[in-house]
Amino acid sequence: MTDRKDIDLATLRARLEERRAEILAHSSHSEDYRKPVELDQQAVGRLSRMDALQNQEMHLEQERRRAAELDRIEKTFKRMDKDEYGYCHNCGEPIDKKRLEFDPTTPLCIDCADRATHA
Repeated sequence: MTDRKDIDLATLRARLEERRAEILAHSSHSEDYRKPVELDQQAVGRLSRMDALQNQEMHLEQERRRAAELDRIEKTFKRMDKDEYGYCHNCGEPIDKKRLEFDPTTPLCIDCADRATHA
């Protein structure tokens, strides 16, 4: 997988697979909440409809965040499969073990991530 002997790739992969399963379960559970809101004011009062629209928007945003996290996880699996995991996308230097343990999907070392946020 990778020539990094200091990281436990199997444990990190298992964590990511577990997280992916959690995200997919949440996504299917909240599907009904993301459906279009009934606009008939006879069926639903105005304030209730406004609450329903706000609730729908919150669930849509949560789904967008879940999709972004799933994308990061899938990209991480690809890096793992290509023996590129654990190395910075920008500079190619090893990413600190503690940084990977905190967020296994991070593609950047701390220096490149810091430069990216201050650019």
